[in-house]
Amino acid sequence: MAILITGGCGYIGSHTCIELCKAGYEVVALDNFHNAKPKVIERISALSGKPLTFYTCDIRDARGLSAIFEAHTVEAVIHFAGWKAVGESTVLPLEYYENNVSGTVTLLKVMRKFGCKRIVFSSSATVYGEENPSPLTEDMPVGKVANPYARTKLFNEHVIEDVCAADPDFCGMLLRYFNPIGAHESGTIGEDPNGIPNNLMPYIAQVAVGKLPYLQVFGNDYPTHDGTGIRDYIHVVDLARGHVAAVAYALSHTGAQVVNLGTGVGYSVLDVVTAFERVNQIPIPYKIVPRREGDVTIYLADPTKAKELLGWQAEHSLEDMCRDTWRWQQRNPNGYDDE
Repeated sequence: MAILITGGCGYIGSHTCIELCKAGYEVVALDNFHNAKPKVIERISALSGKPLTFYTCDIRDARGLSAIFEAHTVEAVIHFAGWKAVGESTVLPLEYYENNVSGTVTLLKVMRKFGCKRIVFSSSATVYGEENPSPLTEDMPVGKVANPYARTKLFNEHVIEDVCAADPDFCGMLLRYFNPIGAHESGTIGEDPNGIPNNLMPYIAQVAVGKLPYLQVFGNDYPTHDGTGIRDYIHVVDLARGHVAAVAYALSHTGAQVVNLGTGVGYSVLDVVTAFERVNQIPIPYKIVPRREGDVTIYLADPTKAKELLGWQAEHSLEDMCRDTWRWQQRNPNGYDDE
């Protein structure tokens, strides 16, 4: 009995492959390498101590998916695969809906064909929109999202909820997570963004390694202790372990569950910069630039449900996240393209 991971070579998917193997699961992964590099396959295998069973496949390819399900008895699916650039989604909305939403529908249809009734979905805190106050709880209203990317996450949640409502034996775990950062402690797998990073920590890391001249800090006039926005940062390994806990829950339950994966602790942009400098003994030059449209002052999870339902809580500190990020970036200044 196998756990299938779509997008298994991506940032979060690769770490989840390792944590699933450590937990004793048989892992099968697929990826089309839109947001990932083939080099990660051998690194996952090395860290997990056994070859990764891997398929090059797109989630929109029903025939390719069916071949995987025919070759393996898939007990549950962890669904990471999807396009994820917020800015790009505003320019290419149809492509995002076609890939992210239609791809999920295709995956669910193949799962139904083969009698697989357990899915853990990689959702996002962006579905809460900009109007709900932090800390964000799973029972808050959703829908007032800011971009097509977030809307695809929301639509996929609704699709999975509807599948659960139609089939009382189906279980859908909808994991809304916050700001994943960090890397595996080995320094051999981590975040390898295409082009200039959109997110804070990989941007800081590329400044530290000399690929970018300085960090842009978007606004310092927020009503916070230092004027910069506050976010809930979670170590990617903690996040991966949250998916392992969600799989374990799904294997013995039915119905749809929405669960936040976050720490419940907020750090400002400059808090993260200062921590990175202190932990790694390296200066991070930055410039204050105007606010970005849509950025909110504080965005924090209430992680209570994850602890009560899954027995999961984040364990890594901000210092761990900074240290592991820098170890990955130092050893792989050009990401997986170094070799």
